[in-house]
Amino acid sequence: MSKQRYEEASIRVLKGLEPVRERPGMYTRTQDPTHIIQEVIDNAADEALGGHAAAIQVTLHRDGSVSVMDDGRGIPCGLHPEEGEPTIQLVFTRLHAGGKFDKTSGGAYAFSGGLHGVGVSVTNALSRRLEVIVKREGKRHFMAFEGGEVVTPLVVQGNCPVRQTGTEVRVWPDPRYFDEPGIALRDLERGLRSKAVLLPGVSVTLIKETDGEALTQNWHYPGGIAQYLEEQVPAEGRIIPVVTGQQEITEQHPAADTYSVGEGILWALTWVEQRPMQGESFVNLIPTPDGGTHEAGLRAGLFEALKAFIEHHGLLPRGVRLQQEDIGARLQFVLSVKLLDPQFQGQTKEKLTNREALKLVTLLVRDPFEHWLNQQVESGKKLAEAVIQQAMARMKSGQKIEKRKSSSVAVLPGKLTDCEAERIDERELFLVEGDSAGGSAKLARNKLTQAILPLRGKVLNSFEVERNRLFGNTEIHDIAVALGIDPHGWDEQPDLSVRRYDRIIIMADADVDGSHIKVLLLTLFFTHFPALIRGGHICVATPPLYRIDVGAYGKRPPRKHYALDSQELAGLEERLRAEGVREGGWSVGRFKGLGEMNPEQLWDTTMNPQTRRLTRFSMTETDWSQAQGIFTRLMGKSESAARREWMESQQVTQDLDV
Repeated sequence: MSKQRYEEASIRVLKGLEPVRERPGMYTRTQDPTHIIQEVIDNAADEALGGHAAAIQVTLHRDGSVSVMDDGRGIPCGLHPEEGEPTIQLVFTRLHAGGKFDKTSGGAYAFSGGLHGVGVSVTNALSRRLEVIVKREGKRHFMAFEGGEVVTPLVVQGNCPVRQTGTEVRVWPDPRYFDEPGIALRDLERGLRSKAVLLPGVSVTLIKETDGEALTQNWHYPGGIAQYLEEQVPAEGRIIPVVTGQQEITEQHPAADTYSVGEGILWALTWVEQRPMQGESFVNLIPTPDGGTHEAGLRAGLFEALKAFIEHHGLLPRGVRLQQEDIGARLQFVLSVKLLDPQFQGQTKEKLTNREALKLVTLLVRDPFEHWLNQQVESGKKLAEAVIQQAMARMKSGQKIEKRKSSSVAVLPGKLTDCEAERIDERELFLVEGDSAGGSAKLARNKLTQAILPLRGKVLNSFEVERNRLFGNTEIHDIAVALGIDPHGWDEQPDLSVRRYDRIIIMADADVDGSHIKVLLLTLFFTHFPALIRGGHICVATPPLYRIDVGAYGKRPPRKHYALDSQELAGLEERLRAEGVREGGWSVGRFKGLGEMNPEQLWDTTMNPQTRRLTRFSMTETDWSQAQGIFTRLMGKSESAARREWMESQQVTQDLDV
């Protein structure tokens, strides 16, 4: 391998437009030539922005070239006082030459699209040929370039009326520098339309030459950005009417010491019922599709103004906190900013980075918008209501709680004692009230087929709880994870083959509290796991409330019986009497809860498939409709009056243990 030499001659100096041709991606977008044409259009728009042009015309020629014509002042054609060559030649052949560097009051462009100083010189560098015609001071000047170099020096082709001025540039892009040789027509049309929007009264025309008759499009917005936004957002889709404003730093403005005279903003905005498209922003007529500090300033100013309005009228509900994102969620806007010294991210100027622009826009938006809100109080309150609803939705969304997971697998609750069987139809889960009953159940269960999940305290009334907030309750989270299926609605068809148990058995005490827990769990399954009820997978265990111990008599050994309730107890006692058991030959004990049962008793009465008594719940479509009304009346938070009326009509009474 030969050694590479590194010496004085190794250092290469790129001159003129060579850097652009060597690294075009550093100066423009190379996907297609649209951006180098836009640079020419921007020059024409800067003339209009300064009030020197009233018409811009772009023509797509059949040979692939593009021409841009304006009726501005025309590029100066005389010799440059310092460089000693025609000024127009400097503009098209020097990277850092142009009329946009001089920002003094006498400068040619106080407000223009940037200070990168590459503009049409990049267009020239990346074109096979470029021709420029200038009408100025009663003469028609012509100059041509190929590959960025002068091929036809500046010449005067004739005379023209003194008042007839302007510039026409025709460009033949060089396809070697671009991925696609054609102009992106949609981007070009969008850019031309934006120029017409931001330059009220200026006519912008696009002509597309074809083999037949040329196609012409014209954009003209005498009403400016307000007219444009009203066309984009139909009246029926707006929350408030389109609001417009224009503010500028003057010599008398309090911030004149901080910002330059003439800097300012123009905006039109509204809020829409549906989520809007991306807002449109511009800096000195340059589109900034990636936004930047000026858009951040707009949102900050609107936020401060609306927040002050809401606080002044006492509209904010307790516990709700507004954020800027609530203001911007349904905001549709067009923002145009004039800056003396704009700084962009990259040569393509798609994002503004000036820090002072944020403060400037905030300053110039807040007071006028707050004034509008206080002048249009009804519209202001309507907007405030929409923003507050957005904030509440955001807060509710932020409370959404997912299943706790590890390595993408739901982690089974630590208090779950699982069973060993692999076949789903053999597995059953007992939801047991309390840790003490859970302990007895663990000892009493069949380890092969029965799993135990003890529940601490009463489960949350989930009838009106939104699905995405269920897992905020620990007990419901653990139940859902143990089941292996996610919450769903009646009309949904979840995949029950992934469930972990075939039967879910609610096992609670045979008292008032136990009944309440059963109702809360049934409400959970009815509202958020209806497929389990529809499939007959939900059961309720019926543990006994009484134990009857019968002493030995005759040849019969001592024995015990269990009664579910007082009525069954009375029936058992009658049967004992009929058997000849003397009065006082038995004793009755009352279970205060499952926790008082020893494992043997719990197995015999409640868990043994051969001796237990279960109530299975299932439901048809008709049952569901009827049950929905009952659940609403009994479990709805706002249905206390209906519950009281129902209880009185049913003459519901309850014996209490005191």
